Amino acid sequence: MFENTFTRMMGIKYPIVQGGMLWISRAELVAEVCNAGALGIITALTFDTPEDLAREIRKARELTDRPFGVNVTFLPTLRQINYDDYFDVIEEEAVKIVETAGRSPENYMDRLKKTGIRIIHKCTSIKHARSAEKSGVDVVSIDGFECAGHPGEKDVTSLVLVPLAADNLGIPVIASGGFGDGRGLVAALALGAQGINMGTRFMVTAESDVHEGIKGHLLQAMENDTVLLLRSLRNTLRVLKTPISTKALAMEKDGAGIAELAPLLSGQKGRELMETGDFSSGVLACGQIVGLIRDVPSIKELVERIMSDAAEIAGNLKF
Repeated sequence: MFENTFTRMMGIKYPIVQGGMLWISRAELVAEVCNAGALGIITALTFDTPEDLAREIRKARELTDRPFGVNVTFLPTLRQINYDDYFDVIEEEAVKIVETAGRSPENYMDRLKKTGIRIIHKCTSIKHARSAEKSGVDVVSIDGFECAGHPGEKDVTSLVLVPLAADNLGIPVIASGGFGDGRGLVAALALGAQGINMGTRFMVTAESDVHEGIKGHLLQAMENDTVLLLRSLRNTLRVLKTPISTKALAMEKDGAGIAELAPLLSGQKGRELMETGDFSSGVLACGQIVGLIRDVPSIKELVERIMSDAAEIAGNLKF
């Protein structure tokens, strides 16, 4: 019922993608997603060196025989990154699916295409989605304003952005931002997408190694418990509302620039938060879908529930 061009292209059973989450999308979680029939994505920049990424890819292969991908995000970072070295590992380890995000992957398209890699590129606007298609990507994952992390600067919600992408592109579109259950999957398909991308929802699962205290906090959070940082720098970041993110927002409103904000928003501080559960450590990327998350299922239970609910909803639609 839910097989389509995207699922066949990726070799997966269900049209669900696990978003590439920094520090979270490791082999164990990714393999569980794949074994449940969805597409798991390892985050390359979780690992300090390309060699560490290679070991993680091999670990994932020991845990699943199903397809998985690797996310490579091109965004400003405090650490200098040699992306070519990471792509060398992806090719050497024969990974066949790459998710890119941030800046355009155009500079790497030729080498990826030559090795038969399928490329999913995350975009936050139709302009960038068209450019991505022109550059040769196979799939666009379109991020609505509801998403965790970087939603872009145009503030267009998924309800509008997804059908616009479907209307304007000739390649499969994945809906990202605000999706986490069967209702969302059916809605995304109705809007013209061929699947959904979920990050925050997968973060609150039994296999996620996010601190249990954070999972408990997210269960109580509402849809308005996120804040937008770095708007003044045109690098908007949606994170969970915490004392640190509230402080950073106040500093930004008072004119603080990246030099003052970086110590609060660094990735290493976010890693410390996820590992210790200490909300005074850093910030946590979190989407508005958090308002719909009320349990901590296993990944298998979550995926099967989404698919069974979607089938029931689609079967009961009457006009």
